[in-house]
Amino acid sequence: MGMSDQAPWTNSLPPDDAAFLALVTTAIADLPAPFDAHARAVAVQVVDFAPDAILDEMGIEDPFELTGLYDGTPLPDKLGEQALGPDTIWLFRRPILDEWVARGDVPLGHLVAHVYLHELAHHFGWSDADIARIAPWMD
Repeated sequence: MGMSDQAPWTNSLPPDDAAFLALVTTAIADLPAPFDAHARAVAVQVVDFAPDAILDEMGIEDPFELTGLYDGTPLPDKLGEQALGPDTIWLFRRPILDEWVARGDVPLGHLVAHVYLHELAHHFGWSDADIARIAPWMD
């Protein structure tokens, strides 16, 4: 099921964590090889907001400003190293929903995929500047 095939939200409740994970699964399925295999090796967690400790560490006061986070060792840095833990992409549901409502013209699946792919790009060692230059879609 591609991004354009996703049904719009028709009920009165916002999509829950499981619905967000389903949107990520769709985004991974749409990735070309070999990116899809690498994406499946990175855990995905959905929570409402980033923890205060993360926000403090990043110097972010408003928790709605952070929609996602890559937590791990980028692939280029893993050569010859033993990873200390699993790489994880964190998606922060409430800020993503807030941005989705504020934009009003982007399907939720596209926004979730964008945030996810932005964080996945960090897994491949891309900086924010690299991502903005290569994939400026909504940044």
